[in-house]
Amino acid sequence: MSNLQPVIKAASAILIHSPGLVRYGSKPSREIAARPSRLQELLGSLRTYEQAENYLPNDVFLGKQSPQSLLEIARPWFNHPPLKPNEAFPFGELVEEERFIALLAVADVFKHVHLLERFWEDAKPRLDRSPLCRPLVRVDPPLLTREQLRSEIERGEGLPLYVGTDPEPVGWVRHGNTEDESLAAHILLENLCCKVSAALAGREICHQDGNLKPQDAQFLLSCSEEAVGDRYQRGGGNLAKAIAEFAGCDLASGVDIKDFCAAPIPAMVMGAAMVQSGVVENVLVVGGSSLPKLGMKFLYHVEKGIPVLEDMQAAVAVWIGRDDGLSPIINLASVGRHPVRSGAGMDQQLKAIVVEPLERLSLDVAAVDKFVSELHNPEVTIPANGGDVAERNYRMLAAVLASCGKIGRGEIAEFIKKKGVPGYVPTQGHIASAFAYMPHALRGLTQGELRRCFLFARASLFLGQMTQLSDGMSLLLERHP
Repeated sequence: MSNLQPVIKAASAILIHSPGLVRYGSKPSREIAARPSRLQELLGSLRTYEQAENYLPNDVFLGKQSPQSLLEIARPWFNHPPLKPNEAFPFGELVEEERFIALLAVADVFKHVHLLERFWEDAKPRLDRSPLCRPLVRVDPPLLTREQLRSEIERGEGLPLYVGTDPEPVGWVRHGNTEDESLAAHILLENLCCKVSAALAGREICHQDGNLKPQDAQFLLSCSEEAVGDRYQRGGGNLAKAIAEFAGCDLASGVDIKDFCAAPIPAMVMGAAMVQSGVVENVLVVGGSSLPKLGMKFLYHVEKGIPVLEDMQAAVAVWIGRDDGLSPIINLASVGRHPVRSGAGMDQQLKAIVVEPLERLSLDVAAVDKFVSELHNPEVTIPANGGDVAERNYRMLAAVLASCGKIGRGEIAEFIKKKGVPGYVPTQGHIASAFAYMPHALRGLTQGELRRCFLFARASLFLGQMTQLSDGMSLLLERHP
């Protein structure tokens, strides 16, 4: 019988610069509706593509720099000169807004998204020149003349699409059903952004590794935050299957995994379990972008005179397959769970999903090179009085490990520095919860000095107001012996 040990064969990351879509983030859209002058404040603080391209945390996200570089360069990073301006991004592309909006229309099989004719004429050659995007363009989208677009906007049954700060719209998203809030234009736009970004991340894996083809993926697990459905079952849909279709994974099926920000870890566990059990040979775990999280803290950024840094959508994909003798191993014996009885207290959560698995495997802290959890970019969160999320979480973890006798009290600072990872990820929820580190983990466990990488994530279930509980899960990745 063949070796069914699950391994990580590939991982990719995609960033989309989306300044024109920031206005449709949850916070900006509410603020602009209440006070229309907010729109001009927002537009006046948006970044150019070049500024986003040269931003250090984005370089780290896409693999041009290591996370360690963030500790060596003082903030503010947004006005720091680029370190490697002419080098390619190893993990994936930084997609400009024009290509992304064009792909939204191409991916919309129900033809709710219409593009301005002139915009499509300019965008189509860009897609054709892109090895990543070209295979996704199988049909032309519905097109409108400028007069037709103006008429749609005047009718008001949808949302106009913009590029950057240009006041002229380049497209239109119609409501799917005027009587169904779950099919309103802003929801369809949210789901399309997730679908397209996740498909780009999945295709990026195959673009980087010619041995992995879309047709080889037999199952897709989407750990994204979208809620596809209709008025009778909001969130009941299956975006994973839609992503598989658009990405060209014609032999794959798929389902969505929901666990708030923690969903990527359960998704990888389930994917690895499917491979180890022999159900399938290859599973693609994808996390698409979160449009509602664009511009969440824009008011703080505008107030402090810094650019609106939450202008990035992010996606990650991980390919899980059978043991090939080289790729990092997913140790399913290491999985840490958060049982109901652990409650919502932070110390109990960390004991359940970090301390208990280490004890079960008889591993001490020194045996693990990196502990990876929430890695939100502190340059986004600190101006909004949210603090440095990654540093705070590592400090709490170190305190729990010290209380359990796993490290000494005097080792807390050293633990944070050596075992932690500085934050660099856009505030895209599930993407920041260890998932974004997967390409770095893969590189470190194959080409670098990492031997073991411990991933853990926590979920704020109480946000749904169905329980006061939190949730969480953890997983150990190991270098192949």
